[in-house]
Amino acid sequence: MKDTSMRGELLLTITAIIWGTSFVAQRVGMDYIGPFTFTATRFLIGTLSLIPIILIMGRLNKNKQKDHTRFGTKKDLLIGGLACGVALFFGISFQQAGLVYTTAGKAGFITALYIVLVPLLGIFLHKKVSKRVWIGVALAVVGLYLLCITEGFKISKGDFIVLCGTVFWASHILIIDHFAPKVDGLKMSFIQFFVASILSLVAALSVETIKLSSILDSAGPILYTGIVVVGIAYTFQILGQKGTNPTVSAIILSMESVFAVLSGMVLLGESMALKEIIGCVIMFIAVIIAQLPSRKEPVIREKKNVI
Repeated sequence: MKDTSMRGELLLTITAIIWGTSFVAQRVGMDYIGPFTFTATRFLIGTLSLIPIILIMGRLNKNKQKDHTRFGTKKDLLIGGLACGVALFFGISFQQAGLVYTTAGKAGFITALYIVLVPLLGIFLHKKVSKRVWIGVALAVVGLYLLCITEGFKISKGDFIVLCGTVFWASHILIIDHFAPKVDGLKMSFIQFFVASILSLVAALSVETIKLSSILDSAGPILYTGIVVVGIAYTFQILGQKGTNPTVSAIILSMESVFAVLSGMVLLGESMALKEIIGCVIMFIAVIIAQLPSRKEPVIREKKNVI
């Protein structure tokens, strides 16, 4: 059990690093193509990259059919994959569109607010929200103000668009947490990427002009975000969450925001004002506080009733 937990935590840490650096690739990739075209191509590549992995894993598990009894029905797999795909499409679409107008570092920290929203959305699932979560929410609001709100109490267009996507990222976490223990993680990952790519393609055909030459000009960022970020990182997320407490998962994944700022500074030369840096620090503290387990609640009860 301990080995499984450590393996899950390692996979989630790698996921956070990859997600953080992906903000840079996403921003650079849109120098030539629109956000929906970029998203459609990267998810299509991510979908295709999983096919050989699924086939290989299928052969390795051929002699372990008895272990497959722990998986849910095909209906669970389809519903889980479809729900994940829809949440993923909206989350990444808002994030990608927002990156046109804001920095990779700021987008990373704003996106990390989904970790704070996870417990709040849990209210609709009849789960108790503890005091530490409300403290985290209050700190997150203060941090968001310092990071995003300018003089005249205005939030920039890009920051607001990225902020809208946090609701869908929080939903994505909850959906995975519900379905991942029941189904084959790789197959659910495949379905969610396929659904997200189709929805993105429909959106791209509706509002953007798709040119093959422009896609080729963005080949580097597309391949990185398609194979490494989509094919590897999102799959690591599903596999990692299987053997890790949801609270621990959320804390590890929140490190994505730190890696986003660091990669933005190193690779794009981005910088932040002192006010924005303080906002980032407060938001990061808020994310950690919101996900720390309550001392008064045993782990088993927390997993079932308290987020």
